[in-house]
Amino acid sequence: MSLFPQDILSAAQTIIRDFTAAGLMISTAESCTGGLISGALTEISGSSAVVDRGFVTYTNTAKIELLGVQEATLLRFGAVSEETARQMVHGALFRSRAAIAVAVTGIAGPGGGSAEKPVGLVHLAAKSRSGMLIHQKMSYGDIGRSEVRLATVRTALEMVRSLLAS
Repeated sequence: MSLFPQDILSAAQTIIRDFTAAGLMISTAESCTGGLISGALTEISGSSAVVDRGFVTYTNTAKIELLGVQEATLLRFGAVSEETARQMVHGALFRSRAAIAVAVTGIAGPGGGSAEKPVGLVHLAAKSRSGMLIHQKMSYGDIGRSEVRLATVRTALEMVRSLLAS
């Protein structure tokens, strides 16, 4: 029995298979998911050949220290922003041996939202060493903490798959 729903396991299995075949590694930078993306990937046997490392950077200090997110970015745009997600993914990519990295930052709820940044708002970024970058802003809504986090994992895995395919 797995901790993850079958659709997430299938996506993770495809990523592990495709990255293994290509001889590539992946890294993650996670805030609101707290390591669930790495967890989904490492749920798959053989993932140690693919998953280089995962950064769980829940606080702004961790984002700065571990990923090199600029304090000025956090002050100007906030932790939940496109700019922060882009800096997180850049840091994860260049502080690892990965060919592709994915980063997420958001508000899973039930508290912490505002009119400008409501519960369910998540910014995701995926980047390759060749410089290709994808950003997605998702507004999942106040669907529950676990549901926001799982929806974020699904979106992140889809982004990784599409970046690998391009």
